[in-house]
Amino acid sequence: MKRGAYLIFFLTCVVVICCDQWSKTLIIENIEYGGRRDILPGFFSLTLTLNRGAAFGLFAGIENDWMRYSVLAISSVVALVAVFFVVLKEYKGVPAAFLALGGVVGGALGNAIDRFQFGGVVDFLDVYWRGYHWPAFNVADSCICTGVGLLLLLSFRSSERKELLVR
Repeated sequence: MKRGAYLIFFLTCVVVICCDQWSKTLIIENIEYGGRRDILPGFFSLTLTLNRGAAFGLFAGIENDWMRYSVLAISSVVALVAVFFVVLKEYKGVPAAFLALGGVVGGALGNAIDRFQFGGVVDFLDVYWRGYHWPAFNVADSCICTGVGLLLLLSFRSSERKELLVR
């Protein structure tokens, strides 16, 4: 199963990166920066923005570009290495864990491509209700969150299994 799990990881990474970059290219070609297209009025629109920080604009306030990129790169690498080792240690051969890891790594790489290409991450999915807006996000962000969520669900299942073995 090990080869199958690694194949799932690799294919998921490739699919996530391709879908992320394709969706961003479509948005950049069809919506001007700061422009907006309502999809579900009062709830969801496509709004082209550039996030110079991390999730929810974290670290965007660091004025020095070199310092901001360094902080983002170091924190991203540390997070990815931690997730990778947890999956390898706790979920050897569990296909769902490698699917989740592929989503997290693929999403991180998709956003890293943006940082190198545009100096920030292209975000365009805008969910809101009345005056309340969720921070804009993209396909890569969605895959990262979904992957982390799946890993959390698997960790609950894993701890339940361990409790049954102890009894």
